[in-house]
Amino acid sequence: MKSVLSVAGSDSSGGAGIQADIKTIQSMHVFAQTALTALTAQNTLGVSSVLEVASRFVEDQIDVVFADIRPDAVKIGMVSSASVAERVACALQRNGATNVVVDPVMVATSGARLISEDALGVLTTELFALASIITPNIPEAEILSGRPIEGKADQEDVARVLADRFGCAVLVKGGHGLNDANDVLAQPACPARWFEALRIDNPNTHGTGCTLSSAIACGLALGHSLEDSVSAAKQYLSGALAAGLDLGKGPGPLDHMWNNRLIG
Repeated sequence: MKSVLSVAGSDSSGGAGIQADIKTIQSMHVFAQTALTALTAQNTLGVSSVLEVASRFVEDQIDVVFADIRPDAVKIGMVSSASVAERVACALQRNGATNVVVDPVMVATSGARLISEDALGVLTTELFALASIITPNIPEAEILSGRPIEGKADQEDVARVLADRFGCAVLVKGGHGLNDANDVLAQPACPARWFEALRIDNPNTHGTGCTLSSAIACGLALGHSLEDSVSAAKQYLSGALAAGLDLGKGPGPLDHMWNNRLIG
């Protein structure tokens, strides 16, 4: 069995973060391993507080995972401080991590800031350098590029700019009010490719970014191409949204196990 290591924060409500990653990875029949970077007290209404895990302990978690059941891919989510981001980068580089998917988690859906300015600097200089692909949404892509995205052409242009700047594949997701749910994949020196999907009428979107990036990591772990991994991940995410799970008083979680119930 292939395995994916999720390096991310904990969501006490179970809809996003490392809990969403575990559900996604196991649902796609890949073995899930974890390294916690932070604990959050949150629910579907928002984030109440964040407790950062000691950076040395984050590094230790990654080292022991690689020393035993070596991951076939790594998904990186929330890294809230520069010290944690630096330790994660050092551990992954030292262990020769491959198929690294970075979801640059910056701001929660509720608006709560989840990363410091120093951490953002390390994220872009050290972790992006290890990435096979990064998966920013529209607001995150605007922050990373310093450019507004107001339509499809802007979305593709920004994806190209970021791919050239960081030297890795960039999937700019269109789920924030643009182009239905159309995402664009840019790779250095390659034509951009669009992955189109209809917007699903479901207000329960808590954890969509975590879910998509983890699903991409699963595809890479299974030996699929980057484009095929993105395509399969979008299909999985669409199914999880279409299943229509309705929990919580705010934007609720997805139904991560929808495909397993269909098989059963």
